[in-house]
Amino acid sequence: MSRKVTKSLQRKTNPDRKYQSVLVQRLINKSMLDGKKQAAERAVYTALEGAAKKLNSEDPVAVFEKALANVSPDFEVKSRRVGGANYQIPFPISGHRQQHFAFSWLVQAARARQGMPYAKRLELEIVDAYNETGAAFKKKEDCHRMAEANRAFAHFARA
Repeated sequence: MSRKVTKSLQRKTNPDRKYQSVLVQRLINKSMLDGKKQAAERAVYTALEGAAKKLNSEDPVAVFEKALANVSPDFEVKSRRVGGANYQIPFPISGHRQQHFAFSWLVQAARARQGMPYAKRLELEIVDAYNETGAAFKKKEDCHRMAEANRAFAHFARA
């Protein structure tokens, strides 16, 4: 049985109420704790508006999309056992999985910040991602660095 998540198995996410964006809705869903969707919604909308204001932009969704694109990884490494040794083999990432990592890292980095409400932490993390700094962007850079360092083992991916 295949373990790959095909298009038929993926759930369709409906767009959010305010911006009619599927990406914003996915951020709300990732930010939600204990099923409290309205609290997550309020925090995400506050964060998006604050980030857009801080970056002197009219469109909060455009700011968020650029921040998400800056945090999305292109490569990941997977462990593979070859002849008694474990190798970290770089693999390209595409589409849905790229976004999954980007959302996870963004929310994780925002939660790791301390001393302010979640909306403010998320706002700062979105601004940092937009400017290609911050913890989420660093996580992407680390991922790419690992893939680059293990590029010599890429030929094991085909075997």
